[in-house]
Amino acid sequence: MKSTGTPIPGLLLLEPAVHGDDRGFFMETWRESFFTEHGIPHHFVQDNHSRSVLGTLRGLHYQLEYPQGKLVRVVRGRVFDVAVDLRHQSATFGHWFGAPLSEENRRQLWIPPGFAHGFYVLSESADLCYKCTEYYHPEDDHSLCWNDPAIGIEWPLQAAEPILSERDRRAPRLAEAPLPH
Repeated sequence: MKSTGTPIPGLLLLEPAVHGDDRGFFMETWRESFFTEHGIPHHFVQDNHSRSVLGTLRGLHYQLEYPQGKLVRVVRGRVFDVAVDLRHQSATFGHWFGAPLSEENRRQLWIPPGFAHGFYVLSESADLCYKCTEYYHPEDDHSLCWNDPAIGIEWPLQAAEPILSERDRRAPRLAEAPLPH
């Protein structure tokens, strides 16, 4: 597996080694020793699988009391995946990083605890799978406004407005949102 740093410290883009032939392919998507060697000594406790249709934007979601680190990958389709640094002590607080993740490029994004996460579906549908370092606690689930100009995410929208949940539609901007300490 190849690990590439991003402009935001701790946030990593990962590319697994893919071994393929006329039968298909094999790739390793997680190996504890590799993650530990690359400064990710987290233990995963939950796997999630999300299916969304073209034009859906999910996020930007984060937690306060039980922050989740996430190892994100797409197993079917294509998304633009985004992480926003919410770590107050970070020099990159409020900065975002986005990358296309797809079944073709097989990339993964490691999002440490203390980030908001979201994605926009670029294909007819997409299946996004992610490992979490903390269990989901519905009472601790928060959202940031997906198009907050203070963050300035350059979403590759294919329509004027994305498909949003009601919760994401009403999400506060960074300046008004409760944030991690």
